[in-house]
Amino acid sequence: MELLRIEGAIEHRRDLSFSDLGALPGQIPDVAQLLPGREGGGVRLQSVLNVVSPDETARYITLSSSDGKFSTSVPLEAVHDPIIAYRLGDEPLPSKKGGPFRFFIPNVEECAIGGVDACANVKFLARIELSQKPGADNRPTSKTTHEEHHTKEGHEHLERS
Repeated sequence: MELLRIEGAIEHRRDLSFSDLGALPGQIPDVAQLLPGREGGGVRLQSVLNVVSPDETARYITLSSSDGKFSTSVPLEAVHDPIIAYRLGDEPLPSKKGGPFRFFIPNVEECAIGGVDACANVKFLARIELSQKPGADNRPTSKTTHEEHHTKEGHEHLERS
C-alpha cells in the first residue's frame, strides 16, 4: 500500500493512505472541473494540513517524488487552494496518471509570489514537507532543461505504465 508522508514543521507527522485521504473533508470528486484535461478525484491540501497541524513557522512546502529524483519547494502562501489527486473512480490513481498521489495547483499562473510554476504540479508525489526555509528544489531552471525534464519524464512514465 502506497503512503503519502507529511512531515517537517508540523505537530503530527503522518503517513496517509488512500483510505485516509478518502475520509477527509474537502473532497474534489472530479479534478477536471478545476483542472481541464486532468482526470481523477482528490482532496484539498488544506484538509491534509488540518490533520497534521502545521507549526506557525511553516513558510515553505516541499513536494518530493517517489523515486527521489524530483522535488520542488515553493512559498506556502503562494499556492492557491492546491489539490492532492489520489483516485480514479474508486481505485488509487494509476502511475500512468501520475499516481498514486499527484499534487496540483489550480490556476498556477495566478500565483503572485515568485517560485511557483507548472513544475510545482508534482507527479508520483510521495512526501510533503513543511519548513521555515526553502527545501530541496531541483526543478529545471531554463527552457532547455525544462523540455529535457519533461522528455525524460515521459520515458520514465512509459516504463512505469
